[in-house]
Amino acid sequence: MKIFIGCDHRGVNLKKEIIARLHEDGIDLIDTVLQNSADDAYPDFAFEVGENVIKNPGSLGILICGNGIGISIAANKVKGIICARALTTDDAFKSKNHNGANVIALSSEIDIENTMQIINVFITTKPASEERHLRRINKILNYEKGEYNEL
Repeated sequence: MKIFIGCDHRGVNLKKEIIARLHEDGIDLIDTVLQNSADDAYPDFAFEVGENVIKNPGSLGILICGNGIGISIAANKVKGIICARALTTDDAFKSKNHNGANVIALSSEIDIENTMQIINVFITTKPASEERHLRRINKILNYEKGEYNEL
């Protein structure tokens, strides 16, 4: 499985630690081509990771910014991306298993141990398979394509 990772300037240190720890577990991450700087902008990293996830079916994305909110909003503008800000392992599980998330957004303010637990749950959680979840996910994706059908 390919996992794409990106962050703005506030997430650089956390991203480096995540990459190192996941490499220890045998997971290879693909970092963004964009370089970080003091005045970079989180949408650029969100768009790059999101576009790479879409181009590589079955892949996942991990994004990091100060609080995870802005970068998740930007990622959700990429057609086909469902990005959720995850602050807990329960968020990570439900975002993927209930809501079909293919990208998670993390806060650079969460310690590395909790961050790694969140990421591990996200990576290992099976995608949504229950009909009730799939129906809701498809409503979102259909709306994005201009094919929304109300209840």
